[in-house]
Amino acid sequence: MPMFRTLTAFAFAAALAACAAPPAPPAAPPEVPGYGTVEDGGFTIAAVPESYVPEENRRATVAYAGPEKPGTIVIDPTVKYLYLVTAEGQADRYRIAVGAEGRGLRSTTYVGRKAEWPYWTPTANMVRTQPEKYAALAGGMGPGPDNPLGARALYLYRSGKDTMFRIHGTGDYTSIGNATSAGCIRLYNQDILDLYTKVPVSTTVKVRSVAESRKIEGDAAVDAALEKEAATPIN
Repeated sequence: MPMFRTLTAFAFAAALAACAAPPAPPAAPPEVPGYGTVEDGGFTIAAVPESYVPEENRRATVAYAGPEKPGTIVIDPTVKYLYLVTAEGQADRYRIAVGAEGRGLRSTTYVGRKAEWPYWTPTANMVRTQPEKYAALAGGMGPGPDNPLGARALYLYRSGKDTMFRIHGTGDYTSIGNATSAGCIRLYNQDILDLYTKVPVSTTVKVRSVAESRKIEGDAAVDAALEKEAATPIN
């Protein structure tokens, strides 16, 4: 009888275990406020993992020491920040990546047009020098999360002509804060969505020189940025 009771209890426990609910899947990692998943224009913008959006990369309202007037976009390609001057002594700051094309941007331009979920076409030089990568896209690429221009683009003009430089979003969040092999001035898609709503066509865009960056950001910040760029492979 004791043996029978033991077997019965064992069978009962096994039956309970078989009926138990499967273990819950692991919880999704928490999203960083302002950098979570976004549904926009029929597309899904993926959340930026916390490890790729450290505190210094998050958009913020900061004290601003530059001479530019409110409403001006200021690009600092050395320390990899874009500022939208919002008031005297204040700006909204965004972390950027600076591509090979963006490193050729100089002086002052303005926003000549804006586009939501833009089309993208590689330049003739990109097709010529990297045909294995860009030849198949020579006819252009439709909008979507994989499009190199991301969710929004600001097209920069000078004297009524398109300079071919762009401020745009990117799904490649690993590139933000770095120099990259292609592209112009990139922001997280979540940040270009924010910036896009704040700047009208005709907004002035000023690009700082290294000397101007040293004067405003300080030698320590510029030297640290240059050392990081020298030590980081351009992808």
